Amino acid sequence: MFTIIGGHAAFTQLVDVFYREVAADEYLIAMYPEGQELDGAKHRLQTFLEQYFGGPTTYSQERGHPRLRMRHNPYPVTPKAREHWLRHMRTALDSLELPPLHDTMVWDYFERAATAMVNRFDEPGETPRTSLGPLTPNS
Repeated sequence: MFTIIGGHAAFTQLVDVFYREVAADEYLIAMYPEGQELDGAKHRLQTFLEQYFGGPTTYSQERGHPRLRMRHNPYPVTPKAREHWLRHMRTALDSLELPPLHDTMVWDYFERAATAMVNRFDEPGETPRTSLGPLTPNS
């Protein structure tokens, strides 16, 4: 897939467009410890995606096993964050103008991965939902 998608140049464009969108999104940018300095995040995402889609193994050489859930666990990835992330990734993917089959294959991965990263269902600052409420015989 790496070559079919367009190789390094396509992944550079994808990540550049994605992070341009993220930088303008107050909700998502607040999750990045680097703030507006996103070069490290861009490099990590690009090398991960290139490797995942069959390109160079730079990500694993630099960072070891991806362990995406573990690496994202410190950040409050809510369903709302997932939706923001996917919206920006959709914009980035559209910029590549891939044939429909290839677009669908890449998008399916992004949807699955974004869903897998959700690690909490309350928004930061809300009281965490720890139960469904009291259970009574008539409820």
